[in-house]
Amino acid sequence: MVVCVSADASVLPRVLRRLDGVGSVVNCADLDQLRALLSPSPVGSTPVVTPLAAPQGPVRWGELVVDPAGHLVTWRGDPLPLSRTERELLTRLIGPPLVVWSYEQLCASVPGDPDTALLHSTVKRLRRRLRGLPGAPQVHTVRGVGYRLDPPPLLNEH
Repeated sequence: MVVCVSADASVLPRVLRRLDGVGSVVNCADLDQLRALLSPSPVGSTPVVTPLAAPQGPVRWGELVVDPAGHLVTWRGDPLPLSRTERELLTRLIGPPLVVWSYEQLCASVPGDPDTALLHSTVKRLRRRLRGLPGAPQVHTVRGVGYRLDPPPLLNEH
């Protein structure tokens, strides 16, 4: 497992390319986020999870565009029929910086009851919808941590 600490969204795709799928990568925006990840709450206490803010404006991932304010997700200009929960989850996963989101962060960020069973079911439905789109991002499980998206395609990769 590789831990990458950087607020620069361009670092994670470079690390993932160099590893070429060999290991898991956990990306934290800063040392406070890393400390929170490494220092679990004492046994019996309720963990305090601060939801990360969703992007405010439209966010692109290749030809996928997520517009949180407009409650709209489009692929190559065509709207994708996603449920509200699927849209909220994708908004978190796609937003910069592209990081591994912990189960707790995602549960705290998506509206409704924080329920990991609901999260897993939403991820399953979102994967199924994205799988049918050629070249679209894929949601990956980081065992024991959470979920992440593929890095977006580089336009001028040599």
